[in-house]
Amino acid sequence: MKVKILSISAQVIFALALCLSVTSTPASPKTPAPAAVAAAPQPAATPAALPEPHPEIREALGALRRAKEHMQHAAHDFGGHRVEAIAATDAAIRQLELCLKFDKD
Repeated sequence: MKVKILSISAQVIFALALCLSVTSTPASPKTPAPAAVAAAPQPAATPAALPEPHPEIREALGALRRAKEHMQHAAHDFGGHRVEAIAATDAAIRQLELCLKFDKD
């Protein structure tokens, strides 16, 4: 029994020593921490660097314009709904453009 306990203890110690030797990293020369390095002052954000306002509305405008183009050049009239659908699409485009214009003012 003592031999079995000693054998298991030796294996555990060997496994721990192996794990510690694998996970330890070699000493590296000291480098300054990223926060310690003096960073150049950042220029003020330019309008081009700012995120685009309301990307969902701009995406919707693009989708509406593509849908209108598709309806205008389609081979059929969508069961008689093409003219009314194009008019509704034009109205939606106008409304979204006004939303974006209002946001700029």
